[in-house]
Amino acid sequence: QVQLVQYGGGLVQPGGSLRLSCAASGSIRSIHAMGWYRQVPEKERELVATISSDGNTNIGYSVRRRFTISRDNAKNTVYLQMNSLKPEDTAGYYCNFGVLTTGWARFTSWGQGIQVTVTS
Repeated sequence: QVQLVQYGGGLVQPGGSLRLSCAASGSIRSIHAMGWYRQVPEKERELVATISSDGNTNIGYSVRRRFTISRDNAKNTVYLQMNSLKPEDTAGYYCNFGVLTTGWARFTSWGQGIQVTVTS
């Protein structure tokens, strides 16, 4: 019913920037919280940033002042601007939406994941 597609990952040098995006499509009535998480092998998924429907943000401590989350409600899209990237930011990044469908069902939907690799 609802699909999330992520864009924008890749390989970047330390100190560089990347912008991730995640767009939802399908039977969407509204999207509440949107967020980004990341995961490296053998570790738990870590919260990177979230943004509420009214624009309030919560940024993870390890990326504060380097990453910015934003959303475009008209496009059902969330963005993650990542600046001053460090090798420890290397991970698979996953978007997460709280969705209310046109059929009034509520659930959490995950993107397919996208790799970000920071290396010289």
